Amino acid sequence: MKQDLNPRELLATLVSFPTVSRDTNLPLVEWVEGYLQSHGIGSRRLMSPCGTKAHLYAQVGPEIDGGVILSGHTDVVPVDGQAWSTDPWTLTERDGKLYGRGACDMKGFDALALYAMTRAATRDLKRPLQLAFSYDEEVGCAAVIDLVEAMRGELPKAREVLVGEPTMMKVVSGHKGGLGYQVRVRGFEVHSSLLPYGVSAIMQAAKLIDWANQKNAENAVRTPSDLAAPFVPPFTTLHVGMIEGGTAHNITAKDCSFFIEFRFVPGESPDDWAKAFEAKAAELTVEMQKIQPDTGIDLVRGFALPALAPEIDGAAEALARRLTGDNGSHVVSYGTEGSQFQTRGYSTVICGPGDIAQAHQPDEFLSLEQLAAGEAFVEKLLDQLCA
Repeated sequence: MKQDLNPRELLATLVSFPTVSRDTNLPLVEWVEGYLQSHGIGSRRLMSPCGTKAHLYAQVGPEIDGGVILSGHTDVVPVDGQAWSTDPWTLTERDGKLYGRGACDMKGFDALALYAMTRAATRDLKRPLQLAFSYDEEVGCAAVIDLVEAMRGELPKAREVLVGEPTMMKVVSGHKGGLGYQVRVRGFEVHSSLLPYGVSAIMQAAKLIDWANQKNAENAVRTPSDLAAPFVPPFTTLHVGMIEGGTAHNITAKDCSFFIEFRFVPGESPDDWAKAFEAKAAELTVEMQKIQPDTGIDLVRGFALPALAPEIDGAAEALARRLTGDNGSHVVSYGTEGSQFQTRGYSTVICGPGDIAQAHQPDEFLSLEQLAAGEAFVEKLLDQLCA
């Protein structure tokens, strides 16, 4: 049965699905499929390799190139260990704010995108409007690659992509890229009094981490490029947030594990950083194996996200500025799925309701004011597509 839900009602429904990245998003996808179908809009699923998640994409309007994609992710981060004052899976209004997990990041925009699609189905569009809902954005922004490729192969080529991550409806034209490695250092145990004859995995890991510290120091004093200068900080950073290893204070550690991430500025190559890091690990491995051949450093690459580079005369940026009236220059240091669209030939910007400071927090919220601004944005977009 056809339902006509406003953005707030749509947001309440989307928040009610606990689509934490470690869990399935299929109940949400199934509901979205049915809601779109009730408005005469067909959609397509693209299943994950594990079969427990799915991307969803759809189109309204003429079968021609030159449309607009509204891109959002359906997954959210966990609420484990967070002190919420309300049920995170029930949208709750208080003091002009709508509380719920994902309300800001980024089901608020998802609700607006669904609203736009159903409104578009009643309008005389001259250019198509496309919807792209992904899974697993919160664990690396890699899964969306399959979605982008599917849309490129099956739908008319869009001209602009609007990724609705929370920007307070400002037009963000660039963000840093990301690269991550899970690192396991394999040492050789001896009593600490015999240190030269053992290999401490922790002390060797410290050398690799100190290499990261040295690179941070070098990057910080280097004159930023024109692409890097707008960022805070205006250089690539390397970071280790967790480390574990060892069995006792008087035994050289047999194992040590940590995760290292690179946040690199546009204009720098993730492949170059990967090669440099892997070369340092290989150099340390040679040193370790001179003492004990069975030692070494194992690297497993995690996420690898391109940077989003500001475009010269970008169509998406021009469109978003017309819709918002924002003429400022904005870049961010976090990553989004937008760069996966851009590197595959789409003009892309980031623009959505809410403050990124609310993302992943307990009592996450989206203000009613921002939701209203997003609704006005959608209405102007539809007018543009009908012009």
